Amino acid sequence: MTERKGPLAGVKVIELAHIMAGPTCGLMLADMGADVIKVEKIPGGDDSRRFLPPDIDGEAASFMMMNRNKRGIAVDLKQEAGKAVLKRLSKTADVLIENYRADTMDKLGVGYDALAEENPGLIYCAISGFGRTGPYADRGGFDLIAQGMSGLMSITGEGEGRPPVKMGAPITDITAGILGAMAISAAYAHKLKTGEGQQIDTSLFEAGIVHTYWQSAIGLATGVAPGPMGSAHPLNAPYQAFKTKDGWITLGAANQKNWLRMLEILDAPEIADDPRFAENKDRMAHLGDLEEALNKIFAGQTTQDWLDKLKAAGVPAGPVLNVNEMHADPHALARDMVVDVEHARLGTVKTLGLPVKFSKTPGEVTTGAPLYGQHTREVLGEYGFADEEIEGFIASGAVIAAD
Repeated sequence: MTERKGPLAGVKVIELAHIMAGPTCGLMLADMGADVIKVEKIPGGDDSRRFLPPDIDGEAASFMMMNRNKRGIAVDLKQEAGKAVLKRLSKTADVLIENYRADTMDKLGVGYDALAEENPGLIYCAISGFGRTGPYADRGGFDLIAQGMSGLMSITGEGEGRPPVKMGAPITDITAGILGAMAISAAYAHKLKTGEGQQIDTSLFEAGIVHTYWQSAIGLATGVAPGPMGSAHPLNAPYQAFKTKDGWITLGAANQKNWLRMLEILDAPEIADDPRFAENKDRMAHLGDLEEALNKIFAGQTTQDWLDKLKAAGVPAGPVLNVNEMHADPHALARDMVVDVEHARLGTVKTLGLPVKFSKTPGEVTTGAPLYGQHTREVLGEYGFADEEIEGFIASGAVIAAD
């Protein structure tokens, strides 16, 4: 076992999760030093192992992204021997993460109540589509569904009357995982003070809702549901993307100070002197006219020309990069957001880094995603199973161990 570093070093986490939301939660904890043991189902393991293409020599890129820094075992929880393995691991675990339907773990006899009897200090984090209570609790959940029902798809896109658009990233999956990791950290702080564990319940639905803070503020205050505005902001202007001679820039000249700074470099008295654009409330009331006027100006010079001028004037702005351009961006590299990691079969591969930096207890990405059953023998041995027991489990199909 590789020694883990970070603020959560020494924390034992069992991850019974697949695809995105639960694995994101485990990933956050693993990057901060926790020993995350990913328990994959038999047969097949995490479904993202079969999200092909893209792949690197047969290994699914999506699985490798979400599961580096974890150890992996394969267990059949429908067999009594498989349940015995999970119960042994859970008895001394600090945290268990799962993102199955609400009643799945209880039906298997390994839900929170059953595991907490043996380990009252267990922090059990359940991430689902709609949570464990309410009229939708028994529904399965996917990011697309959650984006639609949380209001996100009603505020994403180019404008009224256009087809609904989801955000490009699976934002409710990822956010639910981050919310889970945040809640686990809070529950762990409580456990350190009291010794008590507890159950955590969050969902993709709620993860989508929290991204509507500004739009919900408008709706709750006015009774009017805001709609999509492209890249524009519902409260401030100009705060959006503009097309240049050779690409796009994003511009944050929304507050009055930055608006006045921008006017100094535009050399456009027709805009500076126009009462429709004098204050933010005026610009928001005439946003379409403002966009049209600014688009004409920004289209006259290159992205880099504008970025140089805006930077010199102290106006926040940036280019619109594609994902590969972001990977090569010098600031992303300086912040260790693209790093090399060693994979058991592939050797060195690239992955994304830890988005939080700690001055005293830095986390790190040290190991690639596990092969299917890669650490089964290692983990079971650590938890007290004798060699002959482990071989018996393998022979019966209760566990799978990679050779």
